[in-house]
Amino acid sequence: MKKLLLLISIFFFLSCNKNIEKLEFKTPNKSSKEFEMYQMSEMAALMESMYIENEKLKERIKKGDTIGKFPSHFLNIHKAVMTDESDNDQFFKEQASLFIQSQEMIYKDPKNAKQHFNEGINACVSCHQVKCGGPIPKIKKLYIK
Repeated sequence: MKKLLLLISIFFFLSCNKNIEKLEFKTPNKSSKEFEMYQMSEMAALMESMYIENEKLKERIKKGDTIGKFPSHFLNIHKAVMTDESDNDQFFKEQASLFIQSQEMIYKDPKNAKQHFNEGINACVSCHQVKCGGPIPKIKKLYIK
């Protein structure tokens, strides 16, 4: 019985090895598209940074901690290069201004920080409903209930 199990194991092992050897890894030829690394636009990177900062801010507001000071790099929202420059239209500029105003108010009026914070998140959601809907579920997680 042991010999039979040993033979079956050897057969199984050898058959698996043959299948592995048959695998071919194809490298892209000149007629196929080459793999390209995605690179974020300045605006996308800024928005990721703002999201992270707002996650931290949300926790400070909820705990009643000191708010700190307004992150001045948020002002780059007005000049950061977008993936599609045609998105930098009047609507975007208005929503960006509302976001910045709300964010600044958090630091100027910390007694109403929750309200100002959520107004800033509203501006983000409103803009993304028109411009780029993908991150809306992620953005909505920032709301302070």
